Amino acid sequence: MSGNDRIFIGGGGEGYGEPQNLILKYANRHGLIAGATGTGKTVTLQILAESFSKEGVPVFMSDVKGDLSGMAKAGSPDFKYHDAFVSRAETIKFDDFGYEDFPVTFWDLFGEQGHPVRTTITEMGPLLLSRLLELSDVQEGVLNIAFRVADEQGLALLDLKDLRSMLLWLGENSDDISLRYGNVSTSSIGAIQRSLLVLENQGAENFFGEPALNLEDMISTTPGGQGRINILASDKLMQSPRLYATFLLWMLSELFEDLPEVGNPDKPKFVFFFDEAHLLFDDAPRALVKKVEQVARLIRSKGVGIYFVTQSPADVPNNILGQLGNRVQHALRAFTPSDRKALLLAADTFRTNPRFSTADTITNLGTGEALVSTLLKKGMPSVVEQTLIRPPSSQLGPITMDERQAIIKNSHVAGVYEAQLDRISAFETLSKRADVAAQEAKRAEEAEAEQEAEEKARKQSRRYDADTRRTTRKRTSRGDSVSTTFAKSLARQLGSKAGQSLIRGILGSLFKGR
Repeated sequence: MSGNDRIFIGGGGEGYGEPQNLILKYANRHGLIAGATGTGKTVTLQILAESFSKEGVPVFMSDVKGDLSGMAKAGSPDFKYHDAFVSRAETIKFDDFGYEDFPVTFWDLFGEQGHPVRTTITEMGPLLLSRLLELSDVQEGVLNIAFRVADEQGLALLDLKDLRSMLLWLGENSDDISLRYGNVSTSSIGAIQRSLLVLENQGAENFFGEPALNLEDMISTTPGGQGRINILASDKLMQSPRLYATFLLWMLSELFEDLPEVGNPDKPKFVFFFDEAHLLFDDAPRALVKKVEQVARLIRSKGVGIYFVTQSPADVPNNILGQLGNRVQHALRAFTPSDRKALLLAADTFRTNPRFSTADTITNLGTGEALVSTLLKKGMPSVVEQTLIRPPSSQLGPITMDERQAIIKNSHVAGVYEAQLDRISAFETLSKRADVAAQEAKRAEEAEAEQEAEEKARKQSRRYDADTRRTTRKRTSRGDSVSTTFAKSLARQLGSKAGQSLIRGILGSLFKGR
């Protein structure tokens, strides 16, 4: 029932309203899919992604529960809910219902259930990285200084070891840096380093590096014109909710910065589903929320539609909620006063239908039912209608791991991201500088030793008394050159535990590069 200008969401039989469609021209005006656990949000995600794909619109979605992988495989008449699907299709007059598979590309930050997804430290930027590391304002300021100095000195921050090396260098030169940019304390650097260690333990070292994700590999269509459905494996990623939320926000930022303005296209260029959206806003600083608001407001002119998926509209800040024109509200339960408040908020976001009470209906919706309101001509929201969501055409539930691996192997990006690169960046550059400085320090020490030996020989030839023949280690005098003094300082640093770790890192990197 989908037309060239709209996609079919659902309809209803006796007692229900008109069939509900999402007009493609207004699909980039963003949307909200809300409802309690087990009320049918995942199926709504699935049927919307299927419909966008058939209309040639690429989609990105995260698979939090692991069951969206079934979109890569056609549904089957042997499925236990087949009869219910056929009955639902007949009830809502979904005449062209049938089973089919869709072009799915699997991605995974850990590289286990999909193609690896990476970005560089530089691309992530200090704001998002500070959010990811849960830094204080002071620590965020130090991180900004690290990025600024790296930019000025042409040091590429690609992965976590680059950032660690940059912070180490910052601490060793804190006196000079503080005079130029403000106080850089060792305690702040230590706190950032500890946060990086926590991040590494969560597996984030796989996320930072190269080759970095090229978004054009996601925003693509098949030779037959179908939009590719990009599914991010998130069941393991959800164990690190801050990493999950920051990654999706980074993707939004990249889309916003990279895509050209397209005005008001006939259909979206890309649709982005942000599941578990509350994680983005939980304890988020106001500056970050303002940035999300700005991106949501402006990115639609680049042809990108954002659909937040969460349990309650109350999870989304009001300024952002007001920009979500297309709404699908599944059932909510009001067990507590706060639940009741969230339910009333959900009801108030719809254009009232005089035939029923929106708030009362939300609590009585069954699985696979929803209240739907979409944008009509001139962007005006439709009157809310109680709707039976159409059944999916692809398999409901996950595919096997063997089936997943076969799809990954034959993907259009197979082999592009699997091998991680390690080109010369801040870690190697700073390590080389330290090595050169250490060699200079060694030569300076050897020159001093030679000078002392010559002096000792002269003294012995003059037959000084035994008391005057005792030699002492000659310390650096005011006559030492600046380069000699600096070399000695770096040599002492290289003798420390941190310096030894750096040398071990250099050896590891060289062996890896061969």
